[in-house]
Amino acid sequence: MRKLIPATLLLSTLLASPALAQHPIKFEVQLLTVDSNEGCDVADFDGDGKLDVVAGRNWYRNGDWKPRPVRLIEDRNGYVRSNGEWAYDVNGDGHTDVVSMDFFEGGVYWYQNPGPDGLAKGHVWNKHLLADTGYGTNEASYLVDVAGDAKPEWVSDQWNKTNPLMIWSFDSAEDNKPILTGHLVGASTGHGIGFGDLNNDGRDDILVGTGWYECPEDDVLNQRWKFHQVWELQGACPMLIHDVDGDGINDVIVSNAHNFGIHLWRGLGKGDDVEQKFEETLIDDSFSQAHCLHMADLDGDGQPEIITGKRVRAHNGNDPGGKEPPIMRYYVWNAKTKAYEGHTINRGEAGIGLQIRTADIDADGDLDIVVAGKDGTQILFSQLKKTQ
Repeated sequence: MRKLIPATLLLSTLLASPALAQHPIKFEVQLLTVDSNEGCDVADFDGDGKLDVVAGRNWYRNGDWKPRPVRLIEDRNGYVRSNGEWAYDVNGDGHTDVVSMDFFEGGVYWYQNPGPDGLAKGHVWNKHLLADTGYGTNEASYLVDVAGDAKPEWVSDQWNKTNPLMIWSFDSAEDNKPILTGHLVGASTGHGIGFGDLNNDGRDDILVGTGWYECPEDDVLNQRWKFHQVWELQGACPMLIHDVDGDGINDVIVSNAHNFGIHLWRGLGKGDDVEQKFEETLIDDSFSQAHCLHMADLDGDGQPEIITGKRVRAHNGNDPGGKEPPIMRYYVWNAKTKAYEGHTINRGEAGIGLQIRTADIDADGDLDIVVAGKDGTQILFSQLKKTQ
């Protein structure tokens, strides 16, 4: 199954301990800033070999964690005008840039890393347009290898389900400047998106709020994908596809992004109608707004855990449970009981926004967590290796 491509996947070292950790794993929370930005990523921006954090207006250098400027972003109606960000070397100059777009407008932009001298002087990163997608109902955006060519494409989930699903591939204009070229997948989207092999045919499909798109056998970018309109969700960004129980059939982890409830859809294979069938079980409904789901091997046993939490003031606190305190939790699969067991990372300190990142930021051999939401940007440093 192809993965999303943040720089963290390329730079972080996964754990190799054969034994399960003592759960729950403890985390120390370090607050980097307080604002309403909800996107973040992890990469080595200054080339010193250490993983830094970028979140909204600033990047934070590993070690002192002081804010350094990246870009200027306006606030609008309780939202910072950015629906996530991705660390990626857009122009191939060896310096990691940032790609991002707006909730409300169709422009996808890249922010050019000014290099060591510009970073040292605190320069704002130059802003360049990659594409005007024409759509301003952008829920969350992703750099993901859809075409299977080891290069990322840009995909933006549209909460307006009547907007089309598009894949945008990197290209070059006549002046050799980087641009994005659009490719139509299908006519429907909806709140929630996921990437992975839903039907176990070896090709990665795309899940949206109104169903799922089946990846064609070839020429992925230049034809319409078969659409299966089999559900109606206000789903997570992203939903997760993973063979949880090891039976060879991929399962799906979903959540109600603006209400209560995280569920496992255990894959049962194809039914008589040739559609994928699932058995739904509840994972957790103790908090609301698990808008973003993430998987990473927190305990070092070789199996990934689910990481999520309460998106702070999603819809400005107007969702069910929206004014309850922030919380973050992770879930460990128990093969004996065939169920997920939940553990609280913190309650009242940090919630989530639109993105959850994991990497060994302090290089101590375990995975740390980075989140950015409307209660600020935080690093949650794992204490796993310190307690073993």
